[in-house]
Amino acid sequence: MTVSTVTRWWWVRHAPVRVNDGRIYGQTDHPCDCSDRPLFEALAQRLPDDAIWVTSTLLRTVQTADALRAAGATGPDPLREPAFVEQSFGDWQGLKYAELQEKRGESWHRFWLAPAHEAPPGGESFVDLLGRVAPAIDRLTLEHRGRDIVAVTHGGTIRAAIAHALQVPPETALAFSIDNVSLTRLEHVDGPGLGHGWRVALVNHMAA
Repeated sequence: MTVSTVTRWWWVRHAPVRVNDGRIYGQTDHPCDCSDRPLFEALAQRLPDDAIWVTSTLLRTVQTADALRAAGATGPDPLREPAFVEQSFGDWQGLKYAELQEKRGESWHRFWLAPAHEAPPGGESFVDLLGRVAPAIDRLTLEHRGRDIVAVTHGGTIRAAIAHALQVPPETALAFSIDNVSLTRLEHVDGPGLGHGWRVALVNHMAA
C-alpha cells in the first residue's frame, strides 16, 4: 500500500491597492483596501485551522493576512518570505497601463505586461519571478511537509506557483486570471510513484 503525505498550499491574492488609478505598481509598496468585511469573513471560513501562514514582505499582503485573521481565520503570525514579492516592473512602475500599451504597440502582452521571457528596463521577467518563487515553494513544502500553508501574496507570484505545480511553460501560466482576495489551492503529494507530485484543487475561487 502506497503511503503519501499531502502538503496543501492555500494561495490568496492580496486585497485591491488603495492607489489604483490604472497604474502599474509591481513592487511599489502600496497599502490595500480590506473594507469588504463579508468577503473576508467568507474566505476566512474556507481557510484551514492550524496552518502555517506566510506573506510577502510588501504591506498589502501583510494587511490582507491581518484582515483575514481579524475576520475569523486562525493561525500563528505569518512568516514573511522575500521570494514571494511581486514581479519588479522596473522603469514601468508608476506608468499607466494605457501609456505602456501605447508605447509598446504590438509588443504589448494580451494577458500581462510583456511576454514571459522579457524583462522591463531595470526589472524582472516573469521567468525571473518563477526562478525565485519555485525554490521557495519547494523549501517551505519540505520544511512544513504534511501541513497546510496559507500564502497571502500577489497575482504574479500565484501564477508562478501554478506554473511550478503544473510544469507548464511560463507563457502558458500568464493566461490564468488571479483576482484580488481570490483563493487558489495547490497540493503537493509526496510518495513513491507519484510523478512530480503536484495537483491543482482550485484556481481563482471567490468565497463570496
